Order: sequence, then structure tokens, then C-alpha cells
Amino acid sequence: MSSERPWPAPGSPWSMRQTWTSLLFAHWRVPGDFMRDLVPEQLEIDTFDGSAWIAVVPFLMSGIRFRYLPPLPPTHRSLELNVRTYVRYGGRPGVYFFSLDAEKKLIVETAKRWFHLPYHHAAMRMKRATYVRYESLRLPGEESPAAEFQSVYRPCSEPARSLPGSIEYFLTERYCLYALDPAKRVLVGEIDHKPWPLQKAEGEFERNTMTDEFGIELRGAPLLHYADKLDVKLWSPAVAESYSEEFRGLELDR
Repeated sequence: MSSERPWPAPGSPWSMRQTWTSLLFAHWRVPGDFMRDLVPEQLEIDTFDGSAWIAVVPFLMSGIRFRYLPPLPPTHRSLELNVRTYVRYGGRPGVYFFSLDAEKKLIVETAKRWFHLPYHHAAMRMKRATYVRYESLRLPGEESPAAEFQSVYRPCSEPARSLPGSIEYFLTERYCLYALDPAKRVLVGEIDHKPWPLQKAEGEFERNTMTDEFGIELRGAPLLHYADKLDVKLWSPAVAESYSEEFRGLELDR
């Protein structure tokens, strides 16, 4: 899908396709030593300008389908809201998720088992006009601490690709996610897409307790970017060590 990614996409068939729309990247600086206590020790904290970063990312997923299957109601469309930071493993930059909230319970349960990711079920709604209003209220559950999000946001520039070496490139051009399986092995889930068509954004956060459970205080005004639409392919997670030879010696853009 993308010829500009820092390493080749897997040669194996992709497992799932999705389209992400009306997406907001809201980023805050976090001290790297503080983040070190929150991220599994197997993963290296990735920093830019001396800081680690945490993001709250609301968006709509649509066209969700597994390979060889058409989009199937009621799981072909779902709102999602994730909290993430940036890490490296074996030299490869990727994303580490602290939490992911989704409105479809079947998606939550499937992703927990398939990707070993910390998904939660939430009541969510989005209204799109000249702006996007996005609301999420996590539903009570045994492993689901309370969390709430309410925001209004909109783009305020034309779309553009990020330049390697820029903060925008560092924060968004990431082509894999990392997680741990029950045996504490590092898993990698490959993702492929065209470069992000980012727009500068403006927004207001009426309520945002998405990082409270981790003890992360979001200080100052966030760095905001918007993406109207992006098609993505995802691969089934695999033990990260199985990729070590393929990527050994590659010089990746930081």
C-alpha cells in the first residue's frame, strides 16, 4: 500500500482492512523517566526533542473486514478512542497502547483475544458538521476503570504529508504496534497505509479523564492534528523475535 514506509510490509497476506475517518491526534509531552515506569521493560521509550509523548486519539472505524470476507454487520463500523505512546523494539519504531475504547462489544472481546490489547467497552457517539463532536463514556466492567472524553475539534489547514525528521512524522508515521502476550513475550502487529494526510487542528476538551488511571497529568496545550480519511491493512500479531533477521541492519527514520 505504501512505498514510503521505513521497512517493507510483510510478505504474508494481510488479515484485516479498515478505514479510519474524522481522526484527531492530541499529543502531550511526558517526561521520559515517568513513562519508563508505565511501559513494559522489554520496550524502549522513543523520544523526540528530549520528551516522551502520549496521545489521545478519537476516530471512526468503518469498512472493517477480515480477509476473504465482506464487511459484516454489526461489526463493520465502530467508534474507537485510544491512548498511546511511542516505543522501539529491536530498533523498529512502533506504538504502545495504554487503552483502547470501542462501542461494539464484539470488537472489544475479539481484539482482546486476538491482539492482546487493553480494550474497553464504552458508550460513544460522534457528530460531524463543520466540526467533529466526539463523546465517550467507558461502561463499568471488572477490568475497566472509569474514563470519559468529550471534545469538539476541526481541521484548520490543508492536508500535507509529514517530512522525515519532523515532530509530525515521529508521532504519526508508525507502521506497527507492540503488546505483550500472557507469557510476557513481545508481540508485533504490522500495519500498512499511505502517508498520513495530516492537517493542523484546533479543538476544545470539555472532559478528558482517559489518562487518569495511569497517573498521567496532561499539562499545557496539546499538539493537535487531524486526518479526514485513511485506509489501512493489518496483520495478525506475531512474536517480535521472528522478525529480527528481516529488519536487522535497516536504518530507520527517527
